[in-house]
Amino acid sequence: MSASSAPPPQQKLTAPYGSWSSPITSDIVSGAGKTLGGTAVDCLGHLFWLESRPTESGRSVIVRGGSDEDEASDITPIDFSVRTVAQDYGGGDFSVSGDTVIFSNYKDQRLYKQSTRSPSPPVALTPDYDEPLVCYADGVFDKRFNRYVTIREDRRESSKNSVATIVALELNDETIRDPKVLVGGNDFYAFPRLDHEGKRMAWIEWSHPNMPWDRSQLWVGYISENGDVYKRVCVAGGDPTIIESPTEPKWSYEGELFFVTDRNLGFWNIHKWVESDKKVLPLYSLEAEFTRPSWVFGINSYEIINDHKNLIACSYRHKGKSHLGILDTNRNTLSVLQTPFTDLRNITCGLHCLYIEGASAIHPLSIAKVTLDEQALKVVDFKIVWSSSPTSSNYKSYFSTPEFIEFPTQVSGEKAYAYYYPPTNPKYQANQEEKPPLLLQTHGGPTDEAHGILNLNIQFWTSRGYGRKFRERLLKQWGIVDVNDSCSCAQFLVDNGKVDGERLCITGESAGGYTTLATLAFKNTFKAGSSLYGIADLKSLKEEIPKFESYYIDNLVGSEKDFFERSPINYVDQFSCPIILFQGLEDKVVSPEQAKKIYKALKSKGLPVALVEYEGEQHGFRMAENIKFTLEQQMVFFSRLVGHFKVPLVNSVVGRIPFETVLVKHTDEYTFDNLVILYELPVAAGQPQKPV
Repeated sequence: MSASSAPPPQQKLTAPYGSWSSPITSDIVSGAGKTLGGTAVDCLGHLFWLESRPTESGRSVIVRGGSDEDEASDITPIDFSVRTVAQDYGGGDFSVSGDTVIFSNYKDQRLYKQSTRSPSPPVALTPDYDEPLVCYADGVFDKRFNRYVTIREDRRESSKNSVATIVALELNDETIRDPKVLVGGNDFYAFPRLDHEGKRMAWIEWSHPNMPWDRSQLWVGYISENGDVYKRVCVAGGDPTIIESPTEPKWSYEGELFFVTDRNLGFWNIHKWVESDKKVLPLYSLEAEFTRPSWVFGINSYEIINDHKNLIACSYRHKGKSHLGILDTNRNTLSVLQTPFTDLRNITCGLHCLYIEGASAIHPLSIAKVTLDEQALKVVDFKIVWSSSPTSSNYKSYFSTPEFIEFPTQVSGEKAYAYYYPPTNPKYQANQEEKPPLLLQTHGGPTDEAHGILNLNIQFWTSRGYGRKFRERLLKQWGIVDVNDSCSCAQFLVDNGKVDGERLCITGESAGGYTTLATLAFKNTFKAGSSLYGIADLKSLKEEIPKFESYYIDNLVGSEKDFFERSPINYVDQFSCPIILFQGLEDKVVSPEQAKKIYKALKSKGLPVALVEYEGEQHGFRMAENIKFTLEQQMVFFSRLVGHFKVPLVNSVVGRIPFETVLVKHTDEYTFDNLVILYELPVAAGQPQKPV
């Protein structure tokens, strides 16, 4: 076909922002919400991974990867779910050695042993205490004594002051008995790692009031002939004049101990312990993070390459982007490998390859098999073997590409950063006079950051119209710095003509939910907000928070006066715009009472407010139907407040029934069976509320 006879490009339809129809529906988003809980490789090179499935009520399953002849297959029986609740955030849920996998079962929190080859049922290894009050995480196999060494968290005496220890379970004993305690006495432990002869064990420990990224210690214990730790050496973190937080210890096959710490430079870099001289030496110094804060167990940011004992495959984050590198421990050089991923998590060493967890602006969370050349300095093959959303490429033309923006904060000379996703749809455009509304999403977790990766939750909206200094930026300033940055970011986008200053909305999860509520209480920048399991009362949070974070809140806030003055619940009179709240009723991190408390206070003031509570959900929603409903309710909520258009939802209850007539089934005054509209929201902000 000649150029002159080619069909003309399709003319875009003109419609208001937010009203554009999109194939990225709430069903697509909720079905693509699989998450990863880690990877492992057995002695034959078979890959295993743990995936959570929203379509199975959030059940987590260990999957054995396929080969050229076989497809991937589940090895977890249907009546099991692999997940530990140690320290409430979990992680380090399973471990593989030979043809054996040991995992934590969510329902009873007991450890089970299972064959990866035969269909025999899992066998319990730990005692049944009637209730799931003892949990385990971050375990490793001890081949010298045929046992399993793991972190144990015991809540039998106190749920708020659990006892953490490093324990060992005998694997050749058919009698179920209490594990043997190897190390105890401190508040917290992580990363028990044995050398290849089983004669030394490294581990990380820390104590209140610190979090593991504030101050921690790396210890090495020497193991006797009867399996006890008889001598201990503090490798890093013991010198009070050096502020550091060592993490991720790992032994080489030659018996060298590597780990990551942030001493001197202030960034987490890889170091080596010279045992003979009792010295710690940096392998390569770079103002980049070679690991991430240990909110969960089992982080694996680097691996010693099996075929090249002097080479370490590592991931590091620099200026908002992740990189895959090869660190030569003999020459102390770092070579950067080119991959399509811009965001990396864990690395697992396979047979003549690496398995990396990552994502990018066009790749959802995935596992890729990376094959290197003979020198392990170049990538010769990159193949995605698992994807959280394997059909996401079908909607590529609808993807909004994130723009990295830098904006000034209220602190003179200090900058903050964000990713801006502009409205993108191949079939629609808005009038030139209209600027798009803004939904500002604050990330969860004070030590976290935004990632410019493919997230269908974000694309649902757009298709419709760091170092120690960074980690410590919020100390004593939580509720101030984050609030100011949110407002500064929104104003920067308004000033640059990217968004409509009269249609600014804000949302966030967990700590991001707190920032949302605090921003609406203390500032007048936004017109509406959505809080997902967010914090309304800092004092109540402090009283109810689990042991892991029980002192962290003090470090973030400060005095009792600060706790009061930064709690949105104490300034209800300053709220002036509608809010919708979402909360899991089994949340152990942020009590459901927090959402009820802010709901009742705003309701009594007469503000339009809605509360959605989900039975069976914890801190973070895992069930597909709840993820879907939350997204739809947010869409209806924001569209009614910042636009005058019909909400383009497909196959949805709210899309089929007028918003005013959605029926609500009450189970009590505040709790509902997955459907809730407490009020008919006004068509635009500022109009009178009309009760349903």
